[in-house]
Amino acid sequence: MRFAKLRQFKEKLREKLKVPFGLKIAVCVFPVVLTALFYALRFSTGVMNWAANYISAPVRNFFGLLSSIYPFAIMEIICTATVIFLIYYIIKSIRDTSRRRGKWKLLGKRLLPILVIAVYIWGAFCWLWNSGYHATGFAERYGFSDEGIAREDLFAVTLLFAERANELSDLVERDPEGRYIANRQQMFADSTTIYSNISEKFPSLQGRLYTPKPMMFSWFMSITGYSGMYFALTGEAMINTQPPGTFMPMTVAHEHAHQLGIFAEDEANFVGILACITSENIVFEYAGYMSGLSYLLNALAWSDNIFASSFSEEWHIVMDSLSDNVHRDRHENSIFWATRTTANTGVTFLDNILTSVAETTSDVVDSIYDSFLRSNDQELGIRSYGACVDLLVLYFRNEAMNENVP
Repeated sequence: MRFAKLRQFKEKLREKLKVPFGLKIAVCVFPVVLTALFYALRFSTGVMNWAANYISAPVRNFFGLLSSIYPFAIMEIICTATVIFLIYYIIKSIRDTSRRRGKWKLLGKRLLPILVIAVYIWGAFCWLWNSGYHATGFAERYGFSDEGIAREDLFAVTLLFAERANELSDLVERDPEGRYIANRQQMFADSTTIYSNISEKFPSLQGRLYTPKPMMFSWFMSITGYSGMYFALTGEAMINTQPPGTFMPMTVAHEHAHQLGIFAEDEANFVGILACITSENIVFEYAGYMSGLSYLLNALAWSDNIFASSFSEEWHIVMDSLSDNVHRDRHENSIFWATRTTANTGVTFLDNILTSVAETTSDVVDSIYDSFLRSNDQELGIRSYGACVDLLVLYFRNEAMNENVP
């Protein structure tokens, strides 16, 4: 009797809370329309500029303010909880409907809310982040030409970065063995002011920055080959804390560039390097010159002779000019990333399995991210990170002409 009354109460409550069918349709259709509208309008630079300035920027800043209350990454908590819930919900839905008549229809009804929520999230992401890829970029906004760069200019700027890296390598903190060390908490705290100087030259870089957050899943970021990320739906800059600290300040500056509305990866690298080397903070200055040096050396590495099998003469000249500290820091960083997918448990067959899984995971993530960037008019895909070289050479060539090199 008691159970019968309880069942009646549930049925009455369900009747009172019943959502009109028209409202259900509207809730399901709205994210589809929102997403379709973005794809229909993304080729209009004017609309995308408006969206980036009046939708993306204020909403992302608000999310950044809310998430800054917590010292941990809200994005990681949300993603972890979502994965656990999805696994539970899907298994439960399959179990509950597997023995009932019309099970496929019932299963579809169970899974439809998941699909609708996913489309809502993607639609929001399109307007909050993807819109920026189709808006006027930093380089175009400030009149950086796409004329290409001369090899002699590339060589000169690379030498400049090598010289400054050598000078600063003796000023950063090191342990008794000469290895670079840095207080990461202090680095994170200092990072919110590093754009103060460069924003005087480029006013669009003015804005409030929030302290970046160390990632709980840094090990996964290392496996996939990424040192940091910015998530528009929480407004957070998140940093992989596993790599050596030499380049970490530049990673922070790169993610801050995204917070300030620099969407393209090459422009975020360029802006991040400029912010670091003009920050008047030795830790960030050194990271800026070291990061820029790496990109410039990669561009300088090969001879103009496409049939040459060795590095260019200019590359050797720069490499020979580097101090022991710079070589040590570059080598330590290279070793870390070269071994990031290599397992070392001491059990050969287990190491082989784990290494294979890690390498496959890295390749899959790279492929997905590369496709994502290309689908948003980033023609170089994940290679666009190194495309900041042209911007660096053009900027420093022009600054040298004005005798105003940092």
